[in-house]
Amino acid sequence: MKKILAITTIRSDYDLMSGLYRLLHNDESIELKLLVGGAHLSETYGLSVNLIEKDGFEELIRLETLIDSNSRSARLKAASLLLQNSIDIVAGYNPELIIYAGDREDVLVGAMLGGYLKIPTAHFFAGDHVSDGHIDNSVRHAVSKLSSVHFVCLDEHRQRLIKMGESQERIFVIGSPALDRFLNPEGLAGIDQVLNDNFKVEINKWQDYAIMIFHPILSEEAMGGKNAQQILECLKDKDIKTFIGYPNTDPGNKDIINVYKQFFSNYPKMFQLYKNLDRESFVSLFKHARFIIGNSSSGILEAATIKIPAINVGNRQKGRIVGANVIFVEQNKDSINQAIDNALSDEFKKKISGIKNPYGEGDSCKIAYDLIKNIDFDKFVLKKEDPLKL
Repeated sequence: MKKILAITTIRSDYDLMSGLYRLLHNDESIELKLLVGGAHLSETYGLSVNLIEKDGFEELIRLETLIDSNSRSARLKAASLLLQNSIDIVAGYNPELIIYAGDREDVLVGAMLGGYLKIPTAHFFAGDHVSDGHIDNSVRHAVSKLSSVHFVCLDEHRQRLIKMGESQERIFVIGSPALDRFLNPEGLAGIDQVLNDNFKVEINKWQDYAIMIFHPILSEEAMGGKNAQQILECLKDKDIKTFIGYPNTDPGNKDIINVYKQFFSNYPKMFQLYKNLDRESFVSLFKHARFIIGNSSSGILEAATIKIPAINVGNRQKGRIVGANVIFVEQNKDSINQAIDNALSDEFKKKISGIKNPYGEGDSCKIAYDLIKNIDFDKFVLKKEDPLKL
C-alpha cells in the first residue's frame, strides 16, 4: 500500500485540495493521512478541523502551531513550531510521497521535510506569480526549488518554473483542483438550506447578495482595516446585502476582523459574517452570488467558472492570469463604487456570459490522481540537474 502524507494548515488550502484527497482516500491501494495544524485548530478562525472530521479523512497528527497574533513574526514562529514538532512524526511514518499546496510558510516546511528526510514531494499551484511583492510569492518559488515535482495550473506556470531552472520532466500541467466541485456539484445543498443552516436571516430577503473576502497583505497591513471598511461602506451605500468571510491569519487580520464585527453588529440586516463554511455550502453560496468582492484567490480561480463578476480591490492578486470577469480597482471608494456599478450592468453581464475559465474544466483532481498513481516519484527525489545545462 502506497503511503501518502498531505499537509494542511488553513481552510483555503484544504478547500483547494479536498477533492483530490477524496480520490486518494477512496483508493484501497493508497493510505492517505493528513498532518493537520495551524489555523485549522484555532477557534478564532472557526476550527476548520471540523470540516476534515466531517469528510472522514484519517489524520496522522494534529499540531497546534498557530500563534494567534497580529505581528509580522507570528507566521515565522508558527512555521518553526510546525517544523520542530513534525520532524520525528513524519520520519517515523516515512510516507512515499508528501503533498502540499500553495505559497504559505507551511508548504516551505513540507518541502524541507521531504528534502532532508529524502521523501518525494509534490507541490501544487507551483509556478504562479503575483506582482504585489508579498512574501508568499517568494515562498512559492522557494518551495518549488525544494520540491520533487510540480503540479501547475497553466502552461505559463510551467514556463516560469523552467526559467527558474526546473527540469521539464518534473512539471505537470493539470489546471486548478479548486474548480472540480464547481463544475461537478454533487452533494450541493440548495441555497435556502445553506442560508437556513448557517445564517440567522430571513431567507426571502436574502436572495440577492454579494460575497466579500478580503485578506491583509504585508505591504499594506496598517491599512487593512481601513481598506475593508471602505468596501463595506460602498456595499452599504448601495444597499447590497453581503456575506463576509473571515480573513486569513496574516499580519493586519485583527484590524479587518474588528471592522467586520462592527458592521455585522451595526447592520445585521445588511451583512452576515462567517468564519468557515463547508465546501458544499460555500460553493452553493458562491454560485448564487451577484458578485464577489475583496482580494481572494476565489475571485481569480473560481468565479469565472460560475460566470460572476469578481472585483479585486488593491494590489493582492495583481499580475496573475485572469478571466474577463475580473475587475481590478484601486483602494478608494470612487473606484470601488464604479466597479460595482460596472459589475452589475447588463453590458458586463453579457460580456462574461460565455467566458471560459483559463484555469481548467473541472477535471484537475482526476488528472492529479492518475499522475500520483503512475509517476515513479523515487527517481525525482535527488535534484542533480544543473540549471545552466537545462
